[in-house]
Amino acid sequence: MKIADSELEVMRILWREGRPMPFAEIRSELQRITGWKKSTIQTLVLRLRDKGIISAEDNYVTMYSPNVSKEEYLKTEGQSFINKLFDGSAKNFVAALCQNGHLDESDIDELKAFFTMDGREDR
Repeated sequence: MKIADSELEVMRILWREGRPMPFAEIRSELQRITGWKKSTIQTLVLRLRDKGIISAEDNYVTMYSPNVSKEEYLKTEGQSFINKLFDGSAKNFVAALCQNGHLDESDIDELKAFFTMDGREDR
């Protein structure tokens, strides 16, 4: 499942709204946020539909819905990112964040708490 950055803008709207949406609403929101023209937005929506990432239900108005949840997408993309750049090691990814100063002490404390849930420490 490959979603381009521009297509991701469409998905963000659909995920946020959590309901089937007509093109007019998607277009209105994206034009407000990005300034893109109707034809650009239409191309993005149709591309997502053709990839099977969203579905279109034709009633009086065509309603678009995501076929992939935000959580599924984040899991897939996160793993792909870690595989590509960190040889599949989440530990190496977190280490890189720490070494580059992207995590402050409170972030590190939150991660420690996450990994020690249920009284277990996985080291």
